[in-house]
Amino acid sequence: MDALFGERKIKWSSLGDFSQLNRDTQLHLKNVYSCLAIAMLAAAVGSYVHLFTGILQASFLTSLAGIGLLIWLGMTPHTPENQAMRLGLLSGFAFFTGMSLGPLMKVVADIDITIIPTAFLGTVVVFTSFTLAALWSQRRSFLFLGAPLMSGLSFLILLSFGNIFFGSVMIFKLELYLGLFIFCGLVLFDTQLIVEKYRNGDKDYIWHCVDLFLDFINIFRRLMVILANNKQEKRRK
Repeated sequence: MDALFGERKIKWSSLGDFSQLNRDTQLHLKNVYSCLAIAMLAAAVGSYVHLFTGILQASFLTSLAGIGLLIWLGMTPHTPENQAMRLGLLSGFAFFTGMSLGPLMKVVADIDITIIPTAFLGTVVVFTSFTLAALWSQRRSFLFLGAPLMSGLSFLILLSFGNIFFGSVMIFKLELYLGLFIFCGLVLFDTQLIVEKYRNGDKDYIWHCVDLFLDFINIFRRLMVILANNKQEKRRK
């Protein structure tokens, strides 16, 4: 029994072991995930503003504002002097991204309000699991996924565009589940890519967090739709 519990202690203690990453890389990742937490908070505020206030509502103009802030962020050099402004740009982009989720969240809430926290918790579990898998694995082991994932994203865009004309439920479900699979893979790829970028001299942790933020949002959006569809199908039976 002691040996068994001792083995379990070793396994649990290894959960936080990132000795394969040097101290500077770990500090960079800490900055990336701190920015991600700020972005998630801003997105939550954006969703709240759309759902529960009349101050501002998601629209084409707010989407353009989000895209504009993202472009501004990408064009602003990563320097200590620009850090506060770039964090503000990231927060603004995340705010409008969260606001753009508002209409979908309202539809999902009308079906079952519990779907939203369930989808969020599921996204956190999935995102954390794939992130840890990427950080624990050998260096560059998931970077080979880049080409197939980009091809998959291109196929998703074509699939979504084509379904505008066909209106097929099967194509819609295929796009949902395939998209979920692809964005889970992108969490693996983007996490290891951030580590490699840092090792090659790219220390822009604010911009690095954008990819992970978009991965999280896309997984969350698809989980909400999948759970809402499943709920409606059960009610019809």
